[in-house]
Amino acid sequence: MKVYFIGAGPGAADLITVRGAKLLSQIKVVLYAGSLVPLSVLEHCHKDAIVHNTAELSLEQQVAYFEDAIKRGEDVARVHSGDPAIYGATAEQMHRLDLLGIDYEVVPGVSSFSAAAATIKRELTKPDVSQTVILTRVSGRASKVPETESIEYLARHKATMCIFLSGPHLKQIVDDLLKHYPEATPVSLVYRASWPDERVHNSTLGAILSETEVKDWKLTTMMLVGDVLKKGVTSTSRLYAQEYSHLFRAGLKAETVCD
Repeated sequence: MKVYFIGAGPGAADLITVRGAKLLSQIKVVLYAGSLVPLSVLEHCHKDAIVHNTAELSLEQQVAYFEDAIKRGEDVARVHSGDPAIYGATAEQMHRLDLLGIDYEVVPGVSSFSAAAATIKRELTKPDVSQTVILTRVSGRASKVPETESIEYLARHKATMCIFLSGPHLKQIVDDLLKHYPEATPVSLVYRASWPDERVHNSTLGAILSETEVKDWKLTTMMLVGDVLKKGVTSTSRLYAQEYSHLFRAGLKAETVCD
């Protein structure tokens, strides 16, 4: 018997993976993060599933459900928003399961940063612009961010940044980013990417605060920052160039391309 940590995806019920949906259709004990996972995702659950909202439970209570189900010989689906590997608070659950000798498996999901990029129709890496994506957040009451991972410190790289749970901290984030990024740097706010009430605001670091009200951008806002958000392409990857050869394709010779 197992506990399955399943990534529910960013919100839309059809953005869960096929594997995740299949498991939910088979497992009769489900624990889901009700504060972030919409009820529509639970449509994939077995018709006789007993569903528990973990927003109301402590870690000890969740582990008790795991133990009870395993004693009965039943699998458990532990459903997390996005991908369980990113801000999922799964490590502490896995540690408890290790101590109890309970087997578990992780089913990855689509992260909200990927959904946000899809919403604004942008690639987060572009040749000669940025080949690095930084996923981060600011400190909150539940967990602190190390000083060496502060927004201001990470901004020194001028890479593409995806800042989770950014809404309430918008002013401080912008102030920290402006210490290293130019005011003209594009920024996008995406609230609840792929949900029915999804909202987007595209701007620049220099203008975003004058165009928005912090109160309108709640905790589940993703902030995307970087020159990769600019429309157009400044340079093209060599991967699909006609003369570029690789393991799966022989490129044309330079003289042939010219002809």
